[in-house]
Amino acid sequence: MELDAEEMRVLGCLAEKQLTTPAQYPLTLNALTLACNQATSRDPVVAYDEPTVEAAVTRVKTMGLARFLHPTHGRSALRFGHTMDEALGLDPPRLALVAVLMLRGPQTLAELRARTQRMVDFSDTGEVETELDALARFEPPLVRRLGRQPGQKEERYEQLLGRAGEAPSAAASPSAASVPPCPDGAGAVDDRPAVTGRPSLAVEVAALRDEVAALRRDVDDLRTQLGV
Repeated sequence: MELDAEEMRVLGCLAEKQLTTPAQYPLTLNALTLACNQATSRDPVVAYDEPTVEAAVTRVKTMGLARFLHPTHGRSALRFGHTMDEALGLDPPRLALVAVLMLRGPQTLAELRARTQRMVDFSDTGEVETELDALARFEPPLVRRLGRQPGQKEERYEQLLGRAGEAPSAAASPSAASVPPCPDGAGAVDDRPAVTGRPSLAVEVAALRDEVAALRRDVDDLRTQLGV
């Protein structure tokens, strides 16, 4: 299995939302797109559009890692869920670790424990290490321990499902490489905004507004189901 960056982001988001906000899971296409484009808990930050996300979730469905749920019980939108727990044999603690590694790249034991707190409760980093070692013994392995890099005090772990750490796709913001060098040399002042591969503030604000709107719609759906 060699998932691309978009597929990794989609699956990581579906797993994360299942564990952190089960009342809103499975996700609509709009909610899944917003989750992919979150400005927090994501590395790199991207700006995928809905067709990009829909194409990615369709691809992972053909791999047996996602499912489509058609509207029921008053809901009007198609929703999407993952099947990584079933397909790969992952319980919630291991699913949480894989999801965070998908969404944020290589991390230390302490980082993984802190970043999975909303999903599962690891008593200490030793428990995190035990679960990671178990994932490393899968056939094929799902994670591996990275040797300590220069300037790093701790070892890190990375997932082996795909290329989640590569640069954003064409659907995301342009890379810094697309900005031509300043013709006046190193001492010149360039008043253009720096391009970092992150969405602009306006994009992030718009995404947050859309996320709030999606949550309101989910609340309305729930009220309709409860007859409130």
